[in-house]
Amino acid sequence: MTYNVSNLLYLITIVTFILALRYLSNPAHARRGNQIGAVGMLIAVVVTWVKTGGTSWWALALGMLIGGGFGAVAARRVKMTAMPQMVALFNGVGGGAAALIALAELHRILPQPGRPTIDIGAAIALSGLIGSISFAGSMVAFAKLQELIKGRPITYPGQKVGNLVLLGACVALGVALVAGVQDQWLLWAVVAGAALFGVLFVLPIGGADMPVVISLLNAFTGLAVAVGGFELENNVLIVSGMLVGASGTLLTMMMGRAMNRSIANVLFGAFGQVTAEAAAVAAGDGGTVRSASAEDVAVMLAYAHKVVFVPGYGLAVAQAQHDVRQLADLLEAKGVEVSYAIHPVAGRMPGHMNVLLAEANVPYPQLKEMDDANPEFPRTDVAVVVGANDVVNPDARNNQSSPIYGMPILNVDDAQTVVVLKRSMNPGFAGIENPLFYNPKTVMLFGDAKASITKLIQDVKTL
Repeated sequence: MTYNVSNLLYLITIVTFILALRYLSNPAHARRGNQIGAVGMLIAVVVTWVKTGGTSWWALALGMLIGGGFGAVAARRVKMTAMPQMVALFNGVGGGAAALIALAELHRILPQPGRPTIDIGAAIALSGLIGSISFAGSMVAFAKLQELIKGRPITYPGQKVGNLVLLGACVALGVALVAGVQDQWLLWAVVAGAALFGVLFVLPIGGADMPVVISLLNAFTGLAVAVGGFELENNVLIVSGMLVGASGTLLTMMMGRAMNRSIANVLFGAFGQVTAEAAAVAAGDGGTVRSASAEDVAVMLAYAHKVVFVPGYGLAVAQAQHDVRQLADLLEAKGVEVSYAIHPVAGRMPGHMNVLLAEANVPYPQLKEMDDANPEFPRTDVAVVVGANDVVNPDARNNQSSPIYGMPILNVDDAQTVVVLKRSMNPGFAGIENPLFYNPKTVMLFGDAKASITKLIQDVKTL
């Protein structure tokens, strides 16, 4: 394959990646975006396969078979509730691949006369450093989301200083490599130290901050891949890596704004480390909790004009998305207007609630982002909160001493009635009491969300 033909095909691949990113910005077109991106990746792999020639074609074929087979099985078998874990895992694999490319490229260059040029040496050091941080950090994020380790922040004395010293040592080793110290073990030390930093970097971050962390690590992986493109002189890697890096960075910043918290606070604040005192705090205003039976709630829903469902991570844990859709269908058959209010950081990854409800075939027009949903609550008869907590906490608006003060929330307390489906009165991720539960407008329906919604479906059918 000639140089010009391969570059033309690579250009087609770059265009498909840009189009895929464009389509992925809207749930209604996301499937098409995935398909376009997959076609572009197939073109890139095939072109690379043909260009390499020689004896390495079989290694590419084997890699395609193993990777494609694993991806196909995962796409079919992994439940939508476990999608955050899979995203973290796949993202980590990308970072690890970038680090391995750096090691392989240094191994190829060192036996040659002279020493690596400064630009290639810097690219190798950076991809090894950033790729390893992304790999190890993503594995910890996966373990937290999979509940293999505790989701609460794990801290230790001198954590921030220790992490800074470790990162500084890794950077110093990388600078030595770029300066001309021709020792492959130097890069191995950078990779190992960066991996340790990735672990220590993510451990102190709370499980509910994982959407921001996954987004940031995704940006790291994109940057590592882009730098790897400079090592290999491959334009596809450079452009695709920068697309991922730029989009991941923008998404991280947007999610930080959605929580009214700086990225530094998310990464270094150990937010969500609940003390015994915080967990034991009772309602400050001496309010009382009103509980209701499923029969009572079913009557409210069946005779309402407008109902808004507010999903949270508890919905994903209970795997109740299909049941919510069935309940919504019953209400619509009775003439009730139904919609869903989606908070930007609800769930465990960006867009988690959108993906979860899309799996249940909820019509896209019914999914309302926060800015569109909040004006609807004053004319809402019943707001049904399913497994959400901090994203509906009025303290974010009213209590300046609250840790979440200033965070934009869904104003469910503007509805005529609020029904909260919750297992118990335990505090949410922030470890603070939610005054919404004590609001005279609010009734609590205690129990597993899936079981509660199933009972609501049965009761609504009899009305």
